[in-house]
Amino acid sequence: MSPRELDKTYDPKRVENKWYTYWMDHQLFHADEKSDKPTYTILIPPPNVTGMLTMGHILNNTLQDLLIRWKKMQGYESLWMPGTDHAGIATQNKVEAALAQEGLNRHLLGREQFLQRVWEWKEKFGGIILQQLRKLGSACDWQRECFTMDDNLSRAVREVFVGLYNKGLIYKGRRLINWCPSCHTALADEEVTSSDEDGKLWNIAYPFKDGSGEIVVATTRPETMLGDTAVAVHPEDDRYRHLIGRRLLLPLIHREIPLIADEHADPAFGSGAVKITPAHDFNDFEVGSRHGLEAVSVIDSTGRMNEQAGPYCGLDRFDARKKILQDLAELGLLRGEIKKIIPIPRCYRSHDIIEPHLSSQWFVKMEPLAQPAIAAVRDGRIRFHPQHWEETYFHWMTNIRDWCISRQIWWGHRIPVWYCENGHNTVAVNAPAACSTCGSKQLAQDEDVLDTWFSSWLWPFSTLGWPERTASLKKFFPSNTLVTGPDIIFFWVARIIMASLEFMGDIPFRDVYFNGMIRDLDGRKMSKSLGNSPDPLWLIDGATPQAMGDFAKKNPLYREGVPAYGADAIRLTMVYLTPLGGDVRFDHTLVEMGQKFCNKLWNAARFVLMNVKEERPVLELSAIPSDQLELADRWILSRLSQTAAAMDRSFNDFRFNDATRAIYEFVWGEFCDWYVELIKMRLYDETRPQAQQVACSIAVRVLDSVLRLLHPFMPFITEEIWQSLPMKESGATAVKSIMLQPYPQPDPAALDKSAEAEMALLQSVIGAVRNIRGEMNVPPAKEAVLILNAEESLLQPLRTHENYIRKLGRISAVHYQAERPALAASAVAEGVQVWMPLAGLIDVEVEKKRLEKEIARLEVQVAGLDKKLMNRDFIDRAPREVIEKETKKKQDFTETLNKLRESLHRLAGR
Repeated sequence: MSPRELDKTYDPKRVENKWYTYWMDHQLFHADEKSDKPTYTILIPPPNVTGMLTMGHILNNTLQDLLIRWKKMQGYESLWMPGTDHAGIATQNKVEAALAQEGLNRHLLGREQFLQRVWEWKEKFGGIILQQLRKLGSACDWQRECFTMDDNLSRAVREVFVGLYNKGLIYKGRRLINWCPSCHTALADEEVTSSDEDGKLWNIAYPFKDGSGEIVVATTRPETMLGDTAVAVHPEDDRYRHLIGRRLLLPLIHREIPLIADEHADPAFGSGAVKITPAHDFNDFEVGSRHGLEAVSVIDSTGRMNEQAGPYCGLDRFDARKKILQDLAELGLLRGEIKKIIPIPRCYRSHDIIEPHLSSQWFVKMEPLAQPAIAAVRDGRIRFHPQHWEETYFHWMTNIRDWCISRQIWWGHRIPVWYCENGHNTVAVNAPAACSTCGSKQLAQDEDVLDTWFSSWLWPFSTLGWPERTASLKKFFPSNTLVTGPDIIFFWVARIIMASLEFMGDIPFRDVYFNGMIRDLDGRKMSKSLGNSPDPLWLIDGATPQAMGDFAKKNPLYREGVPAYGADAIRLTMVYLTPLGGDVRFDHTLVEMGQKFCNKLWNAARFVLMNVKEERPVLELSAIPSDQLELADRWILSRLSQTAAAMDRSFNDFRFNDATRAIYEFVWGEFCDWYVELIKMRLYDETRPQAQQVACSIAVRVLDSVLRLLHPFMPFITEEIWQSLPMKESGATAVKSIMLQPYPQPDPAALDKSAEAEMALLQSVIGAVRNIRGEMNVPPAKEAVLILNAEESLLQPLRTHENYIRKLGRISAVHYQAERPALAASAVAEGVQVWMPLAGLIDVEVEKKRLEKEIARLEVQVAGLDKKLMNRDFIDRAPREVIEKETKKKQDFTETLNKLRESLHRLAGR
């Protein structure tokens, strides 16, 4: 096959659109359950149907994609299962917001019409994020795309509910739960986020019924005092021990309540006496259960005071707080307030403050499910990367509480329980015709739906056809790797493990990789809500400041717009920057690294392909006699094998950034900067056609391996270049794609330590020559003479490969074991004394004046920066990134200054 000439410059937009269409048209992402290959499976953490692509998605899905492509090239039947989550609360909130703009709400529409509107919204917007993932190059098996509300997945949800209910692991109980007044639903503990915020601690006097005195109670929530049913003190608190059992009058309401002894009361907190409100505090609920106290609820599901709140009925809870404090003050019962930092629980969706709410809900008993899941990680059947997340997992699992799974919304899997007019309930996978207890046909289904996570915890097997024993389930379960964020270790990872062990009798995956978080330069998590996260499609396709709107105005780095970096540049950059499980501080200029690498690879490939001639076909490496290999050939093949080995180790250890750095350094620092430059001597020498063919053949073969090593990281550019290589067709019916080529393995036969040692010496000497030329301002066009002095064992390889030194160092002649000239610049490289005579190369006096002038200029710059960085006012007021920038500038100037002084010293010491 003749090579196809590459365009002069790399255009990511043209290349990416072309090859993704090609891969899809040829079904290269599809996994065949009938294949006899070993399997490798990853199931995508299903993004919400409300979702849009974020920088976090870029990192997470790039890591999944590179694993899938790597394993596919290793010969595995690789399945990356895509899909989306119905995201009950989030989606319902989106649709309700849209309805509000029409002057409607779900209650006006009714359940059936509202759900129809949700489905319409889902069809219109729900697949956007998956379409965006295609822009990233994601090799998902799109033929298997799933949605958690699909019929077969919904059936799996009902089967699990019924199965757990029949085992006594699902029950309905009246308990205190987390309630979001904005979303109007119960939440599981894991759906509540807590942050320390400014608050107050109020001291309130509770008088004894007989008027003999009072107890001062400390509280952060005076609005709930209307539901108090006791005041508690510690049984060992000497201040109150003699008062235990006496009756108090609840201020404002005048209800009698007892003074009880309970270890929940902390003598060091406030006055040591605490109000007990079983209906509005989780700890108080436990105290109330121990003492048989009544639970009086005074706040309703909307966050307003109810009829039990007496004169405060109808007030918003926070308005009621103000009124209660005002009334207490007027009665002389308010004993002061103290500013205090308080942990405030908020809804993970609406961010409204959570209200502990007494309610009848459905729960899953988690402790029996947790024990096998703990063992699966503890005994190493499931491994976490990084391993330190295991401790977080164990801590949560060993202290697990029952899971509240019912939600008071309409969008989701409706709870499969039906009630008859006689008070019986029937739990069934499919709607029953009659009550299972009394036979009544007057049945009404439970109004609530299940927590979104109740469907997604079944994801590894429900997506493959469970409860049916499908061919896909047998072939691809259990999966191999889960790549996800540590923020859902409780929501999802732990629950998946529990569900898989319970219903499949096996672990859901072998390895869990927790990727880090994407942060801005100030260390804040990148998010749309904070306004600090760019749309990744801007970085892929490019965007003007106008297209970015307010984001560009608020973020200075984006005010000039962003270029079209392309997906490959972003993928490479993100993985390169991310250590195992570590966070990344990101801004778009970092992607320039990936973009420059794309251009470097493209230009090197273009050079190699331009030197392929039909009259000298590319040889197989095995067809090249060893005596025709030059040092550079032996070296590059040895380094290629070493790089493949390093990448293999890094992949297996989930150190993807190490794998990226290994191939990056090989391509840029060895193949492009050294090998391609060294073979030009042979390629341009028409008197040595055989040497030309060998150099070109090795360059093409190494380029082929480089492209295959790089493909999982940069699928588009590698496919484009690989399709241009002059390789033999793989067969008349075979689809031609780099994806189907074998991933390069280390070749022990190619290892050549002596070649690597000789090249290292040559590189050191040539590097010294280049440094001298740069520091002494030797014009590039002027060839220099070189003197090398060392032990003969070091000089021998330099003599043998003197042509390398002359070519890459722009040297006209090399002398060995000669005396140092009067005027010469010097360096030491790996034990070799390097001298470059400067006579005739530069005008010494002119160069001295130039150096002195530049040194003086930099001394002024460094002094100014010193003064600024020692200014306390500047340090206290300037943004962190400005201080870091100025500090880095000083370091760079100082380093340059030292080099210039050394150069001047050389000239002065002639």
